[in-house]
Amino acid sequence: MSWAPKRFWKAATVQAVDGGWTVLLDTRPVKTPAKAPLVLPTEGLARLVASEWDAQTGKIDPNSMPATRMANSALDKVAPMVAAVADHLAEYGGSDLLCYRAAKPAELVRRQAEGWDPLLDWAAEALQARLTVTVGVMHVPQPEPALTALRSHLGGFSSFQLAAFHDLVAISGSLILALAVAHKRLSPEEAWDLARIDETFQAEEWGEDEEAAEVAALKRADFLSASRVFALLG
Repeated sequence: MSWAPKRFWKAATVQAVDGGWTVLLDTRPVKTPAKAPLVLPTEGLARLVASEWDAQTGKIDPNSMPATRMANSALDKVAPMVAAVADHLAEYGGSDLLCYRAAKPAELVRRQAEGWDPLLDWAAEALQARLTVTVGVMHVPQPEPALTALRSHLGGFSSFQLAAFHDLVAISGSLILALAVAHKRLSPEEAWDLARIDETFQAEEWGEDEEAAEVAALKRADFLSASRVFALLG
């Protein structure tokens, strides 16, 4: 049986410090797993992290603390390699979910076109990135100017923004959907539904698999948590 730390504090509060805000467990400032001070860029994010610590009862459950996990990742993992992380996320543009379409049935083809085409048009106009659409799963190279344009939109992201944005991209499989959330072109809920067009159609056709539905619910919660953290970063 693995050891897990237990709650030892009465209250989690926030406090302004040099460089931002931190979370105090009574009088003890929270640190990251790498023992770095947990200094957060906005009061809103600090309060969200504090609420996760305050919600702990008995043993601490990291799985119930998504904002804290993202903050730790931003400081311990992303901050030392911001450019490399941005490059990695930009690579999703080369195989974006929205560019790979079904050949049939007609209803799925229609749903993909109605849901995804407006987002690709938005990317072409607002982000200066026109991506190529194909039918099937065989990789199709994307225009280099489009990929360069997409990468440029990640250049101004902070380590905290990249940590949250990573989950938006990785969970949805789409750099375009993640950027649409970041630019407030879509609500997080709208983006999630668009990322799940194929799975929703299959569930309607063949019935919902209980285990798959449970996994999807967890992913949705993580996607919405990442969206909330991103929004709190200003």
